[in-house]
Amino acid sequence: MDIITILQIVLAILVFIIMALIATYALVIYMNKRKEEEEEEETLGIQDEQLKDFNGMPRESIFKFMEFDEVKDNMIVRKNRTQYIMILQCSGVNYDLMSEDEKIAVEEGFVQFLNTLRFPIQLYIQTRSLNLRDIVDEYKVKVSEMAQDVEKLNAKIQAAKETKNERLLQKLQFEKRRKERVLDYGMDIAEYVARMSLNKNVLQQRTYLVLSYYASEAGATPDATADEIDNLCFSELYTRAQTAMRSLAASEVSSKILNSEEIAELLYIAYNRDDSELLQFSKALDAQYDALYSTGKDVLERKQEKLEAQINEQAIELATESIVRADKYKQLEELKRAQAIKDRAGDLLDQYKDQMDEVTYNGAKEEIKKAKIEPIDKENQG
Repeated sequence: MDIITILQIVLAILVFIIMALIATYALVIYMNKRKEEEEEEETLGIQDEQLKDFNGMPRESIFKFMEFDEVKDNMIVRKNRTQYIMILQCSGVNYDLMSEDEKIAVEEGFVQFLNTLRFPIQLYIQTRSLNLRDIVDEYKVKVSEMAQDVEKLNAKIQAAKETKNERLLQKLQFEKRRKERVLDYGMDIAEYVARMSLNKNVLQQRTYLVLSYYASEAGATPDATADEIDNLCFSELYTRAQTAMRSLAASEVSSKILNSEEIAELLYIAYNRDDSELLQFSKALDAQYDALYSTGKDVLERKQEKLEAQINEQAIELATESIVRADKYKQLEELKRAQAIKDRAGDLLDQYKDQMDEVTYNGAKEEIKKAKIEPIDKENQG
């Protein structure tokens, strides 16, 4: 055996050893990665079989406690997409204040609603503490806007006084008095509602009609996707909801389909009766608690809003000034009209001068000069 053959054998052995080391290294990396994934799943509690007891009590997934998978397309999805629920909010009628004929009509309408049902329903009543904070905030915004309108009227009144336009001044003062009365009334209402909001015992009762539909009823094929099943169940549920709404209308009960956000608020209050009064669902959404991160308005958007506000303010000032200037032109028109009337009256006197004595003629001329011509009221013209 020569030296070249020996080297070839040694080289082959080295290549085999290197390939074996590479395979071993790849296997170790794979096993370590798999172990890390299993430890992470166990830590996060994703798999129910990996959940351990805590102080002798078993831990369960939060999704089992919530009893629904998700809220999607104005529906509650339950039991691994096998059941879909749509909710109607119904407004009640004041039955006690109705006449006998009206009561009979409502009862017959409700009986008709029950007779037309071809699917199961559930009635759910939820009692909430009446929250008037949003209403108080809306009143405050409207009162602030009304106060700004009064300030703008004060500026217009001052401009009318400078131009000595009595008609415009009277109109502006009347409008100011009307706005001030509305402003005082709005302030009283806002204060009264704010005092009512301090009373925690103001309750509101809401009635809901719960409609359910099972995916097995849709007759979907086994190869149908989740989106296709969702769309099919939504169509069927929406049809049932419209049927129920029309039947309830016969008994003078108006209703509407809750959207996804309203359904989430309903569930939030049902699961958090105490905390829902402290932290409202709408406030939580506005604070973007459901987002991974929150962002402020874009710089260009803020600049554009500021520019729009400046444009609106300057436009109001320009419109006020244009009205004042237009009144000056109107006054000139009135003077020209009055002079034309006096000139025409003087011409008529000259035509009948021969039939009058000199004293009467001269006196009539003086009266024409002293006469005040009333302005034309276009609003009262036929």
